[in-house]
Amino acid sequence: MSGTQPCLLVQDGVFAAVGPSGDITDERGIHPLGFFARDARHLSRWQLTVDGGVPTVLVPAASTGSRSTSVLTPRGSRAEAPALTVFREQSVADGALAERIRLSSNRGDASTTLVAITVNADFADQFELRSDHRWYDKPHAVRTRTALPDGVEFAYHRREWHSRTVVTADPAPDAVEDLGSGARRLCWLLDLEAHGSAELFLRVQAHPHGGAEPAAGSARVFPAPAHEERVEIPEDWPDLGRACAQGLADLSALRVSATGPDGETLRVPGAGVPWFLALLGRHALITSLFTLPARPELAAATLLALAAAQARGEEADRVAQPGKIVHEMRHGELAYFGQVPYGRYYGSVDATPLFLMLLGAHARVTGDDKLAQRLERHARAAVEWMFRFGGLADHGFLLYRGDAGGLTNQSWKDSAGAICFADGTPVKGVVTAAAAQGYAYDALRQAASLARSAWGDPAYADRMEEEADRLRTRFLSHFWLADREFPALAVDGRGRRADALGSDAGHLLWTGILDQERGEAVAERLLSPAFFTGWGIRTLASGQDAYHPLSYHRGSVWPHDSAIAALGLARYGLREQAATVARGLLEMAARHEYRMPEVIGGYARADHPEPVPYPHACSPQSWSAASPFALLTAVTGEQEPATA
Repeated sequence: MSGTQPCLLVQDGVFAAVGPSGDITDERGIHPLGFFARDARHLSRWQLTVDGGVPTVLVPAASTGSRSTSVLTPRGSRAEAPALTVFREQSVADGALAERIRLSSNRGDASTTLVAITVNADFADQFELRSDHRWYDKPHAVRTRTALPDGVEFAYHRREWHSRTVVTADPAPDAVEDLGSGARRLCWLLDLEAHGSAELFLRVQAHPHGGAEPAAGSARVFPAPAHEERVEIPEDWPDLGRACAQGLADLSALRVSATGPDGETLRVPGAGVPWFLALLGRHALITSLFTLPARPELAAATLLALAAAQARGEEADRVAQPGKIVHEMRHGELAYFGQVPYGRYYGSVDATPLFLMLLGAHARVTGDDKLAQRLERHARAAVEWMFRFGGLADHGFLLYRGDAGGLTNQSWKDSAGAICFADGTPVKGVVTAAAAQGYAYDALRQAASLARSAWGDPAYADRMEEEADRLRTRFLSHFWLADREFPALAVDGRGRRADALGSDAGHLLWTGILDQERGEAVAERLLSPAFFTGWGIRTLASGQDAYHPLSYHRGSVWPHDSAIAALGLARYGLREQAATVARGLLEMAARHEYRMPEVIGGYARADHPEPVPYPHACSPQSWSAASPFALLTAVTGEQEPATA
């Protein structure tokens, strides 16, 4: 944990963000603290005092996934050493935050200590906590606090919406004080023998609206660290093994619940904490593509969950059309009451072709076409969406228009201004993003393969292959910048090529839409100093007016984006170049305890010897956690060759 970022504990769709002491305050902004479940903050204050004072931090809270520990003492001096030491252990599991507090006396005589925890639950929606200066009305909201024999219950009602947070303790508090602000203070008067100790066990159980009730069981169990899962790694890539192990641990922690087509419960990759512990179509699909050779069950769950959420009708406010794959699914209060559109939001041009890419890859890698047969109807609906609504039939390409109530950009670079010209002018109106055309090309090829091998429809397969070939021809004609030997980032509604040079070209290598000659030209530029920083590939090449090393998508380095480029380089037979990218990413991961960050600044390694953090990055984050597996495939696996 850095000096500005909280310690994060993540497991089973809930997470806690605590400060260095293990405390939680109700501040908002870039890194809000709290205990979160289903997009709501179920604990907004959790502050420990000892004998009326705030303890000093000796060892700040440090996370090992779902657990953290910290060491505190009351304030003392050289002349008067602290009378006791406080050891805090916190853990998230089963929808709850559990804490064990152990007070160890440093004195040679018996003593009595007053311990208190100030607690509150504001039930704030995560969208309220973002520092974007938005305010959301909440009519008819009612908050209650109820004393319990062993703690306190906080409740929040807004019409039919009902959430609760239950705080219990063992031993029960000697007193529960009303602080007049909605907060409650739980107090214990503890007797300590000479050099003795005393323990408190506390549990904060979230009961979010629409969530499953927690299983009955002990509140005091602190699970041992999970057995480290292993993946076979070449001996000459030891850092890759360490990064894959950390990636597996993070992916396990980030799983969230989803529902399949037959109502079955599934575990799928949530995108990342703190802002996106939810099912995001694009993130889950790319994560599953990366991990497919090692963990095909993750891909199967993702495909089933997204098939279940596939749009069936047109809803303009959700950007939904029949056959489209969902972009984002939220469970918070604001989404429930329609104050944000993300309850089930379809503002993504690329999730639908990525769905087809994963379905085809799953059948090929596993050698089992049962899932492809089960999801045939959904796959055909996705193809139909690409032609009828996505733009392939009328315009020859996948395209999108910015959504005033949601996302302006709907490709993977979805921040405002990310799709731009070299001078920084944003592409407006109808946007035809380059990367999405590569996905569409591969999606059509995968649909053809499935039709031939799993669906018994050779005529459909022939049509899909012909459409893929025609799309490739159109793409090379419309997007290739001959004077730059590089593809345009996008084409606008007037047919103008957005001439910014971006990392999206690596996605075109991955999907094989470029011919060999153009692929090699792209590879040479992606490994040039304008793109490659020594850590990874910039999202936008330096030397352009649009470039900014700390912009979200206009000069930063995203490990998953660079990993896609590595896969693409390997696909074109450029193994040495793929290994160069892989080594840079792994050396960056090594500086983050082998956890691949979501995004870092685009500063060259020659200019600064360490990766420069991006201040708003999620960590852990799913497609970054999965990126080492993409690198494993790039440096050792069998890649489908690009066609000439």
